[in-house]
Amino acid sequence: MKRFFRFVFFLSLAVLLFWLGKQFGSKSVNQSILSNSQIVREIAELASLEVQGNATIKRSNIADDGEWTTNLKKAFLENTIWVSIPYLAKYGINADEKNFRITVSDKKISINLPQPKLLSYELKVDKMETSNRKGWLLFQDDETYTDVQKKLYQSSRGQLENNNLYINQSKEKLTKIIRQYYEPFLHDHELEITFGNSVPVLLN
Repeated sequence: MKRFFRFVFFLSLAVLLFWLGKQFGSKSVNQSILSNSQIVREIAELASLEVQGNATIKRSNIADDGEWTTNLKKAFLENTIWVSIPYLAKYGINADEKNFRITVSDKKISINLPQPKLLSYELKVDKMETSNRKGWLLFQDDETYTDVQKKLYQSSRGQLENNNLYINQSKEKLTKIIRQYYEPFLHDHELEITFGNSVPVLLN
């Protein structure tokens, strides 16, 4: 009988030690995953949003008003250039220790990220389409094309830098990917993501 109780005692002790080890071990692993800012930062930086489109510009010294003097000017002095170039733009974040932070408590995971912005902008000049109309008294001028392309790059890039639609889409993509990373812990934690000084986004 003593042997039986001793067996039950040691078996119970072994089960208890195994349970305690499993509990504390998993908490340690979980805490490490929750607090691993390096992995989250790399995931966030790689989660860029790609946008493709066409940048177009038209420059002309002739107004389309239908006047006979305008038609005469078109014949001799018109200088109209139309240029369309496909572009590839990427939105995302550049995170460092100053603008990226993870705070973990018993019930909440708070992540501070910088505001997404336009990271890169490329005009695919090899796929450029152009149209040019010149009057009889004007000669071909390659510098005009160069100037128009420069203006096109500056104006189209400026529009994309301030495009709230693409910036918000970048936020949504970042939020979705970070949420997927923390999915196993959201049964007992709330996830809060803040971009810059904006209102925090709370996810369950």
